[in-house]
Amino acid sequence: MNKISSIKDLEEKANLIRLSIIDMLNKAGSGHPGGSLSIADIIAVLYFNEMNHDPSRPHWENRDRMILSKGHACPALYAALAESGYFEKSELATLRRMGSRLQGHPGRDKKLPGIEVSTGSLGHGLSIANGVAIAGKMDKADFRVYCIMGDGEIEEGQIWEAAMTAPHYKLDNLCAIVDNNDLQIDGHVSEVMNPYPIDSKFESFGWNVININGHDIEAILNAFADAKKVTGKPTVIVAKTIKGKGVSFMENEACWHGKAPSGELTECAVDELKACLED
Repeated sequence: MNKISSIKDLEEKANLIRLSIIDMLNKAGSGHPGGSLSIADIIAVLYFNEMNHDPSRPHWENRDRMILSKGHACPALYAALAESGYFEKSELATLRRMGSRLQGHPGRDKKLPGIEVSTGSLGHGLSIANGVAIAGKMDKADFRVYCIMGDGEIEEGQIWEAAMTAPHYKLDNLCAIVDNNDLQIDGHVSEVMNPYPIDSKFESFGWNVININGHDIEAILNAFADAKKVTGKPTVIVAKTIKGKGVSFMENEACWHGKAPSGELTECAVDELKACLED
């Protein structure tokens, strides 16, 4: 796939993804806007610059793999896949409908091109990513594996078993991303089950750690470039983000974790995001 290098163009892709998220959730009447909007910039950079992938060959053996461990944020993934050409954008309107390939969490069994694994049972994605990365090492393949986790998700114990495993096997073909928007369904992560300091914890397990602003396209690009230079250990990018990013009334509001916008609120969200595209 042709890669986009312009920061402005990547910002535009991120905003198009956000518009699709709002439209999908409004039509579905349910879903998770907050954590989908917070990863839009990271997803845009992955699919339109960082990853080696080919929408016309979704099972290409040497493709880079992206595992969305925080599966409830799949509207961002679906939007990126449609924008990339994996399937028609019109299919986005079927989100969460009976019989749709676009369920509320990614399902490999739905045969939607671009979905690597079924996710949504939080805490499992990093273990799966480890297995894929190990398989790549065994096959002497040159693909990379990316895994996006939520900061609430890393309260799960299995994450830390996986965090111990990846450095043990020297998985330098693995890059994890923590979407650190500081909110989960019940409130601030520090109050529900404090995972901080996230960077120091991963570092103590033997990871290469990069801290960035998860909405700064240039910083995201540089972080992925730096991760590729690291040998002998996996990299985790701790991305400081804003839950609901791009929609003012959703930003930093835990109530928008799993509530779809409707009516005038949808119109307000669309107007704000379209204004960003016009800037």
